[in-house]
Amino acid sequence: MINLLYVGLAVAVTGLGSLIMVLRNRRPRSLQSGVEEFARELRALAPEPPPSTRSRRR
Repeated sequence: MINLLYVGLAVAVTGLGSLIMVLRNRRPRSLQSGVEEFARELRALAPEPPPSTRSRRR
């Protein structure tokens, strides 16, 4: 009977830890977070600006 208690306690602790990990690492689902993610992906795909070939002298 005591062995079953240890197994049940281990399962409960593992389940609680898994639940905490899932809740902490879930992705936001709001509209604003979707827009921000899309903008971040566009910036990542955008080509870099060409280097300036003219030097500015004044």
